[in-house]
Amino acid sequence: MSGGVYGGDEVGALVFDIGSYSVRAGYAGEDCPKADFPTVIGVTLDREDGTTPMETDGDKSKQSGTTYFIDTNQLRVPRENMEVMSPLKNGMIEDWDSFQAILDHTYRMHFKSEPNLHPVLMSEASWNTRAKREKLTELMFEHYNIPAFFLCKTAVLSAYPSRKDCLVFELFANGRSTGLVLDSGATHTTAIPVHDGYVLQQGIVKSPLAGDFMSMQCRELFQELTVEIIPPYMIASKDSVREGSPASWKKKEKLPQVTRSWHNYMCNTVIQDFQASVLQVSDSPYDEQVAAQMPTVHYELPNGYNCDFGAERLKIPEGLFDPSNAKSMRLKLIANNTTLERRFSAWIGGSILASLGTFQQMWISKQEYEEGGKQCVERKCP
Repeated sequence: MSGGVYGGDEVGALVFDIGSYSVRAGYAGEDCPKADFPTVIGVTLDREDGTTPMETDGDKSKQSGTTYFIDTNQLRVPRENMEVMSPLKNGMIEDWDSFQAILDHTYRMHFKSEPNLHPVLMSEASWNTRAKREKLTELMFEHYNIPAFFLCKTAVLSAYPSRKDCLVFELFANGRSTGLVLDSGATHTTAIPVHDGYVLQQGIVKSPLAGDFMSMQCRELFQELTVEIIPPYMIASKDSVREGSPASWKKKEKLPQVTRSWHNYMCNTVIQDFQASVLQVSDSPYDEQVAAQMPTVHYELPNGYNCDFGAERLKIPEGLFDPSNAKSMRLKLIANNTTLERRFSAWIGGSILASLGTFQQMWISKQEYEEGGKQCVERKCP
């Protein structure tokens, strides 16, 4: 037993939900995360004299000799030799230095508090390996000196906000959620069976058809229209053009020599804005005649190209769905009402879970870690 209460009003627990697309972090018990910024970060190598190619206020790592540029504002500034990378691969931590840089940035810029004051509940991929779980536990206790820690599968956390009216929501230790959690993120879509709060590993189904797949489909659409994606950082000015006409714009002078990875990242931000503004999922299986009658949406790219988009709005998202195998199945679908709850479902589940009085006995305390080592995460966090 941990023998301590970590979720009281005096010192709140922190909840981290770090996915392939964004970092969500905040205080347990709140309705939405305090921080929400991209998971990808900019990385530059320091010169021999200890300076970066362009002096900035980036996060410097003395151990690795690199400078990290984290969060939207720093990441979108064009800099020479800045590569864009993600610390995650397949939903699991791959680069521990850059992952630690993200945690440092979150504590310093968003929480503005010392790590040793707050217990931490962190989400993890349902297929996370034992070695990575133990290494993360060791990092949090040894480097950040947190008082208590807990790891929970994202699928289990996502099940909680959808069942707020059930008794199963009240007690984590005794009554747990059961259901099939469908989670579609940036890099993959997963169907994960959860029984009494435990993920059934052998039943996990993964598909690469997710947000990045739709971005690729949008790229192909613009290629068919012979429209080049020009991110805003390149544009000095643009002229008004008639709908569907080639864009007329001027390139900025004296642009820094940016890397291909950063340029592609900026192009992706343009495509993602197009997705959020134009695309729509059809209420019924895709039909060309029905799609052709749908109202069009006008959209203008940063370089001035503008067009009305009709059937494409429904056709691109339809690639995520194949309902042919489910017409004979009877399903009870539980979905959150707002886009905020759907986007932050795992974080909200962690926020609620870490704030429950009945959950306090579940924490891995600092004392338990010192007595049992990093292996205790396998016993305490199923």
